Order: sequence, then C-alpha cells, then structure tokens
Amino acid sequence: QVQLVESGGDLVQPGGSLRLSCAASGITFNIYIMGWYRQAPGKQRELVAVIDSGSKTTYADSVKGRFTISRDNAKNTVWLQMNKLNAEDTAVYYCNAKYYRLYGEDDFWGQGTQVTVSS
Repeated sequence: QVQLVESGGDLVQPGGSLRLSCAASGITFNIYIMGWYRQAPGKQRELVAVIDSGSKTTYADSVKGRFTISRDNAKNTVWLQMNKLNAEDTAVYYCNAKYYRLYGEDDFWGQGTQVTVSS
C-alpha cells in the first residue's frame, strides 16, 4: 500500500518560513519523481516544485528563489523549504510521487497539509 504523509503545514506570518515534509512508503522511492503541488481556495491545483531521481529540480516561477525542494532517498522523504512566505502562498500543499512506465504511469498523492500565511 502506497502512502505519502505530509506534515509541517501551519499558520505563519508574512515573511516567515516553513518546512514541509513528505514521508513515502510502499514505493521504490529513489526512482520516483517527487513533487509538491498546491491548491488555493477556488483555484486549480498547481505545480510548486519537483525533484527527479537524479535530484534535478524544477520550480514554479512564483516560488523561484524562495522555495527549495530536496530529497533523501535513504529516508524516503522529500522536503519543501519555504522562505519569504506571502499571502499568495496560502494553500493546501500536496506531495506527489510519479513514475513513468513504458505503458502508463504511477501517480500517487498525499492527503495535503494546510499552509496559511497571515498576520
């Protein structure tokens, strides 16, 4: 059974920092592309950052220079360090694990963790 368990969401003031964690089980973690997505009220889910099996990273323009995604394959964990948070970062953040097979793909999601940026 695949599980992605996020933690670290909280209420934080503008300009503050948070670190989200996602612990994975039930997958061969090191071969998966791991990502963080977010969904704000009334908006579609959007990509925040991804890190591939070789630790190459990609970020949404809105978070470049403020957020950092990292992974530890020995711990089956991916993190999202978020700095200089602002109100537009308020959303539910979801962890994603993706693996492209010859035919089809594996695509797993966590339950989400709430990040609220407010004074």
